[in-house]
Amino acid sequence: MTRKQKILVTGATGTVGRHVVAELLARGHEVRALTRDAAKAVLPAGVEVAEGDLTAPGTLAPALEGVTGLHLITFGGAAYTPLETGPRILETARSAGVRRITVLHGGGPTPLEDAVRADGGIDWTVLMPVEFMANALEWVDGIVASGEVREPFVTRLSAMVHEGDIGAVAAVALTEAGHGQQEYVITGPEVLTVGDKVTTLAAAVGREITLVELTEEQALARWRAAYLPEDVIGFLLEAYGNTPEVGRTVSGTVEKVTGRPARTFAQWAAEHADAFRP
Repeated sequence: MTRKQKILVTGATGTVGRHVVAELLARGHEVRALTRDAAKAVLPAGVEVAEGDLTAPGTLAPALEGVTGLHLITFGGAAYTPLETGPRILETARSAGVRRITVLHGGGPTPLEDAVRADGGIDWTVLMPVEFMANALEWVDGIVASGEVREPFVTRLSAMVHEGDIGAVAAVALTEAGHGQQEYVITGPEVLTVGDKVTTLAAAVGREITLVELTEEQALARWRAAYLPEDVIGFLLEAYGNTPEVGRTVSGTVEKVTGRPARTFAQWAAEHADAFRP
């Protein structure tokens, strides 16, 4: 058991951030969550809320007081734009005595991650998760309304990861030695097709779910009807139609770092089954 530490978590209410918070609390550490508006923050009991803004590093000093570890996201502000303030954030963190930083990779190069990787004064760990299991929540409406999942490229492979396992890896890297200057690709324990996921969900929900394969043209029409930007559509086409090897290869990182196996999609589906029921 590591000694009790205080960790500042940014993005604490997000898909991954809330699991970082939960894992740190479960391990007996103190958690402080950074928010631009403390009155609007909804966080678990025992979490200290601190106001500050990653786009204005001068506001961070009070939030970093007494903190040994810092979990960072790579975007900020109301528009969620890539942060250009990495060097000043790191300078403020070093001055406050922060020893370890984790950065949630944003899907590509970002100025903040680049600044962290270039820093030699703090132990940093870049967390690089593949597809989130939570992406399956995009199917809720179709399953509830008609018992269908409509997707293109249904044979694509994914080593999708449980968000709780990302949080667990972050919690270890933030509180234990030996993870500095490391890049961790974080995956689940198995490689699944879209059909595998649908079958697993159906078993968890206790309802038949039909998989309808869309053509690429039908998928494009749907995404454009949802007003997705063309760069996002291009990313989806590449990610789904030509999934890179890293996204479909089990890494083993969760077990190596945390000492326990990565959680399966069946576990995730059981935890979220009610969301898919009428």
